[in-house]
Amino acid sequence: MDKRTPWIITLLLVAALTSSPALAASSLKVIASFSVIEDLVKRVAGDDITITTIVPIGQDVHRWELTPPNVLAVEEADIVFYNGHGLEPWIRHLEAMASETLTLMALAETADYPTLPMSFGQHKDNPDPHMWMDPKGAAAYIDVITQTLSVHSPEKADKFQMRAAEAKEALALLDQQLTERLEGIPQTNRILTTSEAALGYFAHAYGFEFAAIWGLNSETMGSAQAMAAMSKHLADKRPPALFYESTTPYIHMDALARETGLTLAGPLYVDTLSEPDGPAYNYPAMLRHNAEILHEALGGARAEE
Repeated sequence: MDKRTPWIITLLLVAALTSSPALAASSLKVIASFSVIEDLVKRVAGDDITITTIVPIGQDVHRWELTPPNVLAVEEADIVFYNGHGLEPWIRHLEAMASETLTLMALAETADYPTLPMSFGQHKDNPDPHMWMDPKGAAAYIDVITQTLSVHSPEKADKFQMRAAEAKEALALLDQQLTERLEGIPQTNRILTTSEAALGYFAHAYGFEFAAIWGLNSETMGSAQAMAAMSKHLADKRPPALFYESTTPYIHMDALARETGLTLAGPLYVDTLSEPDGPAYNYPAMLRHNAEILHEALGGARAEE
């Protein structure tokens, strides 16, 4: 017997016991694996779907464990949009309990956008899953979302396509704004150093040299070997600042900042949005916030401010 089977059965039983009878909703029932994907789906779907998000805002998508409400939502869903390329290790449990009618759509694995390899950690050379960190990658997600929703609700396809066109136009403008904001950072300062290797696509899109302590948050964080390698890297490169992310432990970058005397800046948002009253309340705000953090910490030009 698969070792996961008792665990899955337990979740299904708890979900069944905690559910209550209700009339079936007329709208399409969609699940997003985490808040960034939820934001992109809503840009296409508008109010024409009912959406549930598995991983709450502020939580680590890599280390999430499914809950009974998650399982209940899956049982009732028509589509699950998730990232793929190993970002959500728990997706295998969802796949095991999914019905034949449930559409599981891995956006990064389906999107027509070039995949970069992971450059650090235990997953080195595997596809980097953080494709949405480049607005062009997010636009490719929009295409997959639009096609999937249109297949399930063809009567609303025109509305989905109209919203998708507006979303992609906004993403192109966002890309231009980020380029203009970040180009003021001197070339010698364009070194982006983080805990998790989650900003590879961002660094590639906007011309930064990139390094990280570990690959994905699902692997061992801050091992002695990885910390020693980063210490050597920092001694060689001497970047103006180090950065930490909102869903990673602060202690590793803090220790390196103290050791090297470098400035520590953040948080950068990658695997989650912020709460609605926070700086990364939606996808464009998330990338703009990150760009401002980098601009300030890496000595961006201030003439336009």
